Amino acid sequence: MMRPTTKQQLAQYFDHTLLNASAVEADIRRHCDEALRYGVYAVCVQPRWVSLCADLLHGSSVKVVSVAGFPFGTELAHVKAYEAEAVIRDGADEVDIVADLASVLSGDAAYLRREFSAVLKVCRKMHPPVLLKVIIESASLSAEQIRFVCGIAQETGVDFVKTSTGFHPAGGARADDVRLMAEAAPRCGIKAAGGVKTLQQAFAMIEAGATRIGASASAAILDSFNPA
Repeated sequence: MMRPTTKQQLAQYFDHTLLNASAVEADIRRHCDEALRYGVYAVCVQPRWVSLCADLLHGSSVKVVSVAGFPFGTELAHVKAYEAEAVIRDGADEVDIVADLASVLSGDAAYLRREFSAVLKVCRKMHPPVLLKVIIESASLSAEQIRFVCGIAQETGVDFVKTSTGFHPAGGARADDVRLMAEAAPRCGIKAAGGVKTLQQAFAMIEAGATRIGASASAAILDSFNPA
């Protein structure tokens, strides 16, 4: 994939992320101001802040992304579906859910299909339909496990597969994992998230096949981009 050649093009890769549980309203307002100033694709925030972000960003091109089953993914499928519907009703344009890691590790395809389908049904009944991303914690998985869960996600109709929550001890996004995910789910977008803090890392993810980047360091990365 070609590197973006302008700051505006690069900005459109970013879900400008603030998922820290200790973030307060002033932090969220500042975060949305940054999103508008830099022209990023979206902000990604905890459910608590979706309605505020939707109000602050109303009329702009910046979308609102929120999470369900975050950060562990151990909630029951119908709970994730309920969480997804709740954030959509509050104004989320996209939802990132955490896959059930136990099912990925044990190869339980049936459980994952039920889980992804339950949340996807909620997303697809909206007008307009809401994009669904599935977080797989790729740094904790083998290549075979990455291929397995990406295959299930694509088969089910999920829109994006996402590397990481940023909270797993195994780590975050790695270019090799992004490349493998893109190969395993060619009909899905790939979101690289977790530990992307530098321009060089962002470029590596894009070149590996990432079509979206989740980062809390979006502003710093964009500030460091000075094309010739």
